[in-house]
Amino acid sequence: MASIDPASMASQLAAAYTQSAQSLLTSQNTAAQRTSSALTTLKSALSAFDSALTALSGSNGLRQFAATFDTSGIGTATASSRAQPGSYSFFVEQIATAHQIVFEDLPAVPVALGGPLAVQLSDGSSFNVDLVAADSNGDGSISQSEIARAINQAEDNKGKVTASVITAGGQTQLLLSAGQTGADHAITLDTSGLAPGALKDALDGGQQLVAAQDAIVWLGGQGGVKLQQSSNTYTSVEGLNITFTRAMSTSEAPVTLSVAADATATAANVRKFVDAYNALEKSLDDLTRSGDPSAGVQSAAFASDTGVRSLRSRLSTIIRESFGGVSLLDLGVRADRSGSLSLDQAKLDKTLAADPEALEKAFGKASLTNNTGVLGAMNQYIDQWLNSSSGQIARRQSSIQIQQKSLAARQTRLDTQYDNFYERYLMQFTQLQALQDQMAQTSTLFSVFTR
Repeated sequence: MASIDPASMASQLAAAYTQSAQSLLTSQNTAAQRTSSALTTLKSALSAFDSALTALSGSNGLRQFAATFDTSGIGTATASSRAQPGSYSFFVEQIATAHQIVFEDLPAVPVALGGPLAVQLSDGSSFNVDLVAADSNGDGSISQSEIARAINQAEDNKGKVTASVITAGGQTQLLLSAGQTGADHAITLDTSGLAPGALKDALDGGQQLVAAQDAIVWLGGQGGVKLQQSSNTYTSVEGLNITFTRAMSTSEAPVTLSVAADATATAANVRKFVDAYNALEKSLDDLTRSGDPSAGVQSAAFASDTGVRSLRSRLSTIIRESFGGVSLLDLGVRADRSGSLSLDQAKLDKTLAADPEALEKAFGKASLTNNTGVLGAMNQYIDQWLNSSSGQIARRQSSIQIQQKSLAARQTRLDTQYDNFYERYLMQFTQLQALQDQMAQTSTLFSVFTR
C-alpha cells in the first residue's frame, strides 16, 4: 500500500473546498484596488488641471502687454492685462533711499554703564534695546558686536533697523541701516538712558552715510504730476508696475515708457490652458480605455464608468460654450475628433485686434466667490469632484474603503474556514496513516509466519 502525506492531502482538500470563494474574493479585491488606484490618479489629474485654472486666473490675466523704456538704466516695468496700450513720460527727480548711519570705534564699556537705548524712526515708531543684557560672553563689558546683536534681536525691531559691524581703514564701525526706504524711516538714537561716558558720546556722534529720502517722479515730465512716495516701485498707472533705479539730471529729457500688446506672451498663456486640458484628456483616455481581449489588453478601471464619462463629456461641452458672446473657437482654440485642443494663433490675434476684451470674456476667471467664463465654469464643475467633504472622488474613496474593509473581514473568515478544514483533514489523514502503518506491520508479521 502506498504511503500517504497527511499535511499535503489536508492542504489540497482544504484549498479545494475554499477555492471558489477565494477566487471570488481575490477578483473583488483586485477590482477594488484598481478602482482605488484609478481614483487617486483621477484626483491627481483633476487637481493639476484645477491648479492650472487658478494660475491662469491670476491678477496678470491671460492677455499680456509689454512695457519698455526708451532709455536703458532708468528702471524696469511690467504690465498686467489691465494695462492700456500707449506711452507715458516720466522724469525721475530722485529715488528713494534707505537711511544709513555709521558709528566709529565704539568703546567696550562695563555692563554697569549700559542701559536702555531707544531706536526711533521718523514715522513715530520705536523700539528699546537692553544693553545691560547684551553681554553675551559674560566678560563684564559690552562690545560693538554685542550692541549690534542686541539691536537686531530687540523684541519690537522686526526688521525696522539692521545693525552690523564693519571694518574699514583699520577701524571697526557699527552700521545701522533702515529696513525700508523713504523719509519716514530715518533713524535716530535716544541715548538718554545711557550713563554719561564714552559710549554715550560715541552713539550721539553718528555719521550719516545715506539720507532717508522719498522717491520723487514727475508724470509727464518736470512740471507735470508729482508722484512722491517712500518706495521706488510705482503702481500709480493702472496695470503697470514700475520700479525706478536711478535719478535723472536736469539736462536729461523725460524717459518714455511704451505699453503695447504682447501677442507672443498672450498666445503662450492660451497654450498653457490648451496643454493643461490636453494633459487631463490624456489621463481620462487612459482611465476609460476599452480592453482588447484578443490582444490581451485589459480594460481600464473606468472603461464603463458613467460618472467619469459624464465628467469628460461635461468638460468637452464647456469648451464649446460661448461666454459674453465669445467662444474659445472664436479665439482659435479648436478640438479635434479625439477631444485634443490646439491653438490657431493667427485667429487669436485677429479676434483680439477686433475685440481686445474677447479673451477675458471667453476665459473669465476661476475663483472661490465669482467664477466666470470657461475657467470659472470648469473650476465650478471640477469642485463637484474634488471637494474634500462632498466631492464625488471623496465619496467614492470612502465607499471603496468600506468595501475593502468588508473584503478583508471576509478574507479573515475564509482563512479561518480553511484552517478548520485543514485541521480536520490533517487529523483524519494522520489517523489513516497510522492505520496504514499498523496494517503494514501486520502484513509483515504474516509474511514471516508463512515462510
